[in-house]
Amino acid sequence: MNTELLYSWGIGIIIMLTFLVPYISSMKKKDALTRKRLEETRAKRQDKALLQHPIINQSLCIGCGICVDACPEGTVLGLIDGKATIIHGSHCVGHGKCAEACPVSGIEIGLGDISQREDIPQLSEHFESNIPGLYIIGELSGLALIKNAITHGVTAINHIHENQTQKDKGEFDVVIIGAGPAGLSAGLRAKELELNYLILDQDKPGGTILQYPRRKLVLVQPVELPLFGSLKKGEYEKEDLLAIWEKVISEQKVKLLSGHQLKGISGEHGNFTIETSSGPASASRVILALGRRGTPRKLGIPGESLSKVMYKLMDAETYKHKKLLVVGGGDSAIEAALGLAHQEGNEVTLSYRKENFFRIKARNEKNIEKAIEDQLLNVVFESNPSQITESNVTLKTADTEMVLDNDFTFIFAGGELPFPLLNSIGIEFGKKIEAKT
Repeated sequence: MNTELLYSWGIGIIIMLTFLVPYISSMKKKDALTRKRLEETRAKRQDKALLQHPIINQSLCIGCGICVDACPEGTVLGLIDGKATIIHGSHCVGHGKCAEACPVSGIEIGLGDISQREDIPQLSEHFESNIPGLYIIGELSGLALIKNAITHGVTAINHIHENQTQKDKGEFDVVIIGAGPAGLSAGLRAKELELNYLILDQDKPGGTILQYPRRKLVLVQPVELPLFGSLKKGEYEKEDLLAIWEKVISEQKVKLLSGHQLKGISGEHGNFTIETSSGPASASRVILALGRRGTPRKLGIPGESLSKVMYKLMDAETYKHKKLLVVGGGDSAIEAALGLAHQEGNEVTLSYRKENFFRIKARNEKNIEKAIEDQLLNVVFESNPSQITESNVTLKTADTEMVLDNDFTFIFAGGELPFPLLNSIGIEFGKKIEAKT
């Protein structure tokens, strides 16, 4: 080998080492940091997803990291040993952006093994439960996101339409329980197919979205809403999305009744009786689009129906320079109060009906005590809200009444989850059943 060739090889090796060594060093540092994050999330039991999540085919993964960058949450995925790995699974809400971005189709969004899950109902590919003729769609199925909810509603109605028989005896072809995105899309598709349908809801149309903070950005993803058209934007503010619901309900004269809380379902395929707080209804098929958040326990005081009153805190950073009241003494109330108190300019009052906090996590107890000591928030024990107006809220104690200036009120008084009701109906949970035809 001549000197010139050796010289060229030497230069080439030097150039490669100049770039390769720092690259390898950087990758090792990133790998170490990702492993540390995974250890931390595992220690806090936050590494597992609550519902839907990325299912990664390691044999296909090429370690490009595109899925990591595509995740809107920014913390769910990471690279370990050159392979995509779920790091902070509890942050995943199933956007599906990682699966869309993967260049080798190595990711799908699913629920994984649900055979031991007591909160995931048995469903066919058409979202029919173990009870023939009774369907479960939307969040209650285990899959969140508005895009999924709309798709579920359309799929279930298509199956109902295709399997109508002369033996059906119900007054309605289908009664839909719930007027969130899943229930509304089912109703619109039923109208489109000229089915005799009815939507019942205990609240106003909107479902979970009603509980979001004002101007909260809602991730939709492009999807077709029956009898309306495409929801083209990736995100909508809460108010804009609710305006779309109201518009399509009005223009299409959707048959929807509010104030009907589900109490039970009896009968069989082709002849169900739906018991509600406002009386019974008869239907050949039933669709449950109840959501997973249950029925918030309300205080029953004047002004509780105002839009400033909410039962869940979705994003503390939305609230700054506000006068806020949090009602409750459990972990959820304390965590909300602490989160709001740490936002710029907020004045937070926590109202609790008992004389002290009981049965809360040690961490929350320590944090709330420090927050009180540092005067980050004010706690009024042995108090109950008695009235809420647009500008203030009245707290009643054993000795007096306090009128506080107030922009938003958060009530954490507990709630009734829908699972006991589903069990009473006969819905089974766990491993999915085979598709019905």
